Amino acid sequence: MNERDRPDPEALMRAAAQEGRGRLKIFLGAAPGVGKTYEMLVQGAARQKAGADVVVGVVETHGRIETQALTQGLEILPRRSIAYQGHVLTEMDIDALLERRPALALVDELAHTNAPESRHPKRYQDVEELLDAGIDVYSTLNIQHVESLNDVVASFTRVRVRETVPDNILEQAEIEVVDIPPAELIERLKEGKVYLPQEATRALAHFFSKTNLSALRELALRRAAQAVDAQMLEDLRAQALGGTWAGGERILVAVSELSGAEELVRAGKRISDAARGQWSAIHIETPRAQQFGEEDRRRIASALNLASSLGATVATVPGASVVEGLKAYAAEARATQLVVGKSMRSRWFEWRHGSVVDRLVRETPGVAVHVLPLDGRRPGFRPLSAIRRGDWGAPSGYAWTILLVALVTMGGTGLFHVLDLGNVGLLYLVPVMVAASLFGLRTGLFAGILSSLAYNFFFLPPTGTLTVSNPENIVSIFVLLGVAVVTSQLTSRVRAQADMAATSARMNAALAGYLRRLTARGSLDEVMGAACHEIAHLLNLRVVILEMGATGLTVQATSEAGARMETMELAAAQWVWDTGQAAGRGTGSLTASDWQFQPLKAGDRVLAVLGLARDDGRDPIRSDQLALLGSLLEQTALALERLRLEAEMRDLDKVRERDRLRAALLSSVSHDLRTPLTSVLGAAAELRKRIDDPLLDTIESEAMRLNRFVANLLDMARVEAGALRLHVEPVDLTDAVGAAAHDARRSLEGHPIRLDVLPSLPLVNVDPQLFHHCLLNLLDNAGRYADPGTPITIRAERVYGELILSVLDEGPGLPPGREQEVFETFRRLEGSDRSISGTGLGLAIVKGFAEGMGMTVRAANREDRRGAAFSIHFPEELLVSATAMESDL
Repeated sequence: MNERDRPDPEALMRAAAQEGRGRLKIFLGAAPGVGKTYEMLVQGAARQKAGADVVVGVVETHGRIETQALTQGLEILPRRSIAYQGHVLTEMDIDALLERRPALALVDELAHTNAPESRHPKRYQDVEELLDAGIDVYSTLNIQHVESLNDVVASFTRVRVRETVPDNILEQAEIEVVDIPPAELIERLKEGKVYLPQEATRALAHFFSKTNLSALRELALRRAAQAVDAQMLEDLRAQALGGTWAGGERILVAVSELSGAEELVRAGKRISDAARGQWSAIHIETPRAQQFGEEDRRRIASALNLASSLGATVATVPGASVVEGLKAYAAEARATQLVVGKSMRSRWFEWRHGSVVDRLVRETPGVAVHVLPLDGRRPGFRPLSAIRRGDWGAPSGYAWTILLVALVTMGGTGLFHVLDLGNVGLLYLVPVMVAASLFGLRTGLFAGILSSLAYNFFFLPPTGTLTVSNPENIVSIFVLLGVAVVTSQLTSRVRAQADMAATSARMNAALAGYLRRLTARGSLDEVMGAACHEIAHLLNLRVVILEMGATGLTVQATSEAGARMETMELAAAQWVWDTGQAAGRGTGSLTASDWQFQPLKAGDRVLAVLGLARDDGRDPIRSDQLALLGSLLEQTALALERLRLEAEMRDLDKVRERDRLRAALLSSVSHDLRTPLTSVLGAAAELRKRIDDPLLDTIESEAMRLNRFVANLLDMARVEAGALRLHVEPVDLTDAVGAAAHDARRSLEGHPIRLDVLPSLPLVNVDPQLFHHCLLNLLDNAGRYADPGTPITIRAERVYGELILSVLDEGPGLPPGREQEVFETFRRLEGSDRSISGTGLGLAIVKGFAEGMGMTVRAANREDRRGAAFSIHFPEELLVSATAMESDL
């Protein structure tokens, strides 16, 4: 059986792992309101009508009457109540669902974040547990919640979704796209079928524009098509089915050593973009690749590097011939389009060797072949001066061939006279096969010609001459020569395949040994040093590893002492660190550098930069070394990431112990200070009744300041200990902001207050006391750092999905890139104009209190003018709608 006709073992193992698991079906939509929950309930009811045991684990109808009506007749499992910081939250009861064990569970909103103290932090993890138990699950998902598309969606909607689902969840699920045109969805929104009228107006002005919805719709359809295509290919591999199965376009670009290969890659990229399909660039390494010169290898490496930078999957695959290698890879990748180049070849060359393009067109049915002309050299004729010595073989091979033919001739002469052996010509096949297998094709052909001449001279009458008297003997000579040619070609091909197999085995052994030696090292310096020496030995290069330090990129390890980086090299290495892409000699960026730099990456993070160079100044990496280099980079990055994670775990343990001791110290000191402060304030109040002295104002003022400091210490200890006790109730932002501005009037003295808080904004569910404390600290911070006499603005606005309350000052602002550091405990950003005294606790307390109430806090510099902006973000679930207030009344 051909290898390609066998089922893929890994695909079979993955299919076997799914046996006994439940099946997941996701109803995927472009945006809220397209009808995902409605469709899920409709299909769930149909399954129940067909006799299946269906249970609703959780469903969110959002008050939609049509959706609510579909739940009638379905068994709805009661939700589990969770008490959290004064709230009573309800979540899907996964234990009850597992105990009930239905055939199908309906679980709405797959990307939902579970309440604290739940078994799993995310609902999709609950679904995974249900699937492991053999329960089928129907669920719903919006395209903006897919992890890999989160940044893309945020780039045009200006809304960052925090609840995401990993892409591998979609890859194992059956996907049904629930889709309606944008105009129809907007009409549903205006009719109040998606949100309440006042919320719908805001949504139309922000998220639900026709442009946004069209882009989201395209993303949903494309992502579903990708998931279906991946599942189809997995099934094809498991069942060993042939054919391209062109559900989606898959483009394959064949890269050769001829000039013009980069134009071929760019053409493949354009075709891929037009077809919106996946694409790969591949170089077939045949036995002829051993004859390539440095310029040929440089062109191949440059083209493959370009393809990689343009987003292609790059591979170098060994093959007996270009056609066979391309056919095998195209069949494995199920390619639907093949991009190849055709150079100017002579008729004589094509008659002898055939046309690669013509063979591909004939032998790849179902694949569209794009042929582009290349300005490559004419390989049909080369003068003798252009043929390298290695093309003819080593002189020692010819010497051994002559010796073998002589020995066969001597042995054949003895056998011919002693045994009266008639068919001596067969003996001459031995030197032909030996010469071809040991010394190459041309040496084998030389052995065939020499053998036919010896046979004619010594054994065919008249002997001693090259004259042939019997015409039948002429046929024997030509047959011998033909057999010699064919045999030499076959043995030469077997030898080439054996050489490629040995090369692959050596590479695998080298990688295994490399990984073993890296994992034996226990420190970062040891791993980097071992990596430099091993890579230098395997690739015969000079190697350095650079890492980011306090002063920039510095050389941390090198394969040879005294390696120095000049300005150009450091600039190329810095570019690699910033972009995560290769640069330097032999790449498409900063080629003036004598070194080639490759990123050592773990995920999207660059851990270090690897530099490669040759002593002779040539390009460091040949095309046949690209696969080995890629594996070495991955193994090195994994070793560095392992050490980094181990160091982070050790540091985390130290931080936890330090925080525990600090919390205990804060609690002890603050409690010990509270009693004498209370006495000082009481004594000052009694003295004021008896005398009127200005010193009393100073005593009271400083004692109250110290009391606020102690209160901050106590609050910080409560936050870090997780001991906050919430008493949540609806709060009017207008009243809360006004009360905080009044209480902070001493800190805001000299600063006009501008209130931009509309009374029509919804109430917010917060703890009034903690929220008041948050506002006081924000206003106190603004009063400290705002320029004298400048106004402080308090603004509240409603955007899609949240309400934002901001405190804006007109001061020096925050150091760029370090805005979020101000919320760290005892952290004050020095170095700019922010040199006002303080403890560094106020903003940390704001962050702790806000997160305890389910809000988030952010810091940034103002965009309209100089100054800082601190904002509290209230998510949708903390906003009290008018309907909810009426129901409470």
